[in-house]
Amino acid sequence: MKIYANADEAEEILVRGKFDDAAKVAAVKEIVRDVQKRGDKALFAYAEKFDGSVLTADTVRVSEKEYQNAYKEVSEDFLVSLKKAVKNVYDYHARNPLQSDIRTENGRTTGYVVRPVRRAGIYVPGGTAPLSSSVLMGVLPAKAAGVKEIYAVTPAKGGKVDPAVLVAAKECGVTALFKAGGAQAIAALAYGTESIPKADVIAGPGNIFVTLAKKEVYGDVGIDMLAGPSEILIIADGRQKEKFVAADVLSQAEHDCLSRAIVLTDDAAFAERLCEEVERQIEFLPRKDIARASLENGGGVILVEDMRAACELANEIAPEHLEIAAENADELLESIDCAGAVFLGSCTPEPVGDYFAGPDHILPTGGTAKFFQVLNQDLFLRKMSVIKFDERAIREDGADIVRLAESEGLRAHANAVRVRLEEK
Repeated sequence: MKIYANADEAEEILVRGKFDDAAKVAAVKEIVRDVQKRGDKALFAYAEKFDGSVLTADTVRVSEKEYQNAYKEVSEDFLVSLKKAVKNVYDYHARNPLQSDIRTENGRTTGYVVRPVRRAGIYVPGGTAPLSSSVLMGVLPAKAAGVKEIYAVTPAKGGKVDPAVLVAAKECGVTALFKAGGAQAIAALAYGTESIPKADVIAGPGNIFVTLAKKEVYGDVGIDMLAGPSEILIIADGRQKEKFVAADVLSQAEHDCLSRAIVLTDDAAFAERLCEEVERQIEFLPRKDIARASLENGGGVILVEDMRAACELANEIAPEHLEIAAENADELLESIDCAGAVFLGSCTPEPVGDYFAGPDHILPTGGTAKFFQVLNQDLFLRKMSVIKFDERAIREDGADIVRLAESEGLRAHANAVRVRLEEK
């Protein structure tokens, strides 16, 4: 890892990519149009082209037998841990649900009722590493919101889905899991095919093609966010154990060559020791080539004046994951406004949130934490406003409403109220 004297020197690792690759955008648009037009035929053709999966209407949906076989392939210990994680994540999302709020005062009833969407579509990535944890993080917020139909999609290499993903889907109670990935799966959820029902909302992380497809279909269907490569920013004071911080850096660097792993510290000596420890640990990783490429492309240690300056820079970066590894971590949290998720203290590495704690790991990336937020049950809920005036209320307020409507030149609007005022 390289050490940068300040943020200006580190501009090369702070600038993150945008979703504007013209060739990829054009390819995604074509795939989306094709699936929208030809349905299953297009979906199956792309599955064979990109995943080597020969699918039919009878095999695109995961069967009960496939679920049963998957349970035989995972260990009992994995299943025990998975069940604990499912409970933690569901219980977290189920607490403090959004409630309807309707109030009446002087004959005027106003408020809103809360209703879940009818169908949710959940994308589960299956690229360089099948992520069973993403099943939990996509499905369980929808389940906690009360969504009745939850359809998940995931790539099936050679027609097969990773057993851990299948078991996770079963434990989370998906309505159905389909062997479909990439932009074609997003299009199928957005518009429906003969095999895959149309969803009202689509959530879940994926590669650039998945993200561009979500961007393309937004407006015809709701989406959670436009997420890019994984990233972690760690604020660390000089009193931290280098092996802890180094391990946390690598926990994200192993995701993808485009992942970002950056440390902010006010201690130059700690920065030197940290870089040495990262080099030591990286050699033991099965995915060390990916981790090394990630650190070369978008990793580094940036020196800051103090922890306050670190927080200010963190807010500008607006990272997906922010670890505050400092003795006064709770105090520093008060200065943080923009991050997908914050992990406090030396005993809270990012994987605690990835797998087990409860809060979701589907988070905004690339600085979009300034306006997007962590996936939660609210995405799958809709507020519908409710208004009711009794006769006395419409007579008391009617003249004001007529006056406002006429000021906009909308005579029919005004008349809809006036006819009631004229009624004896």
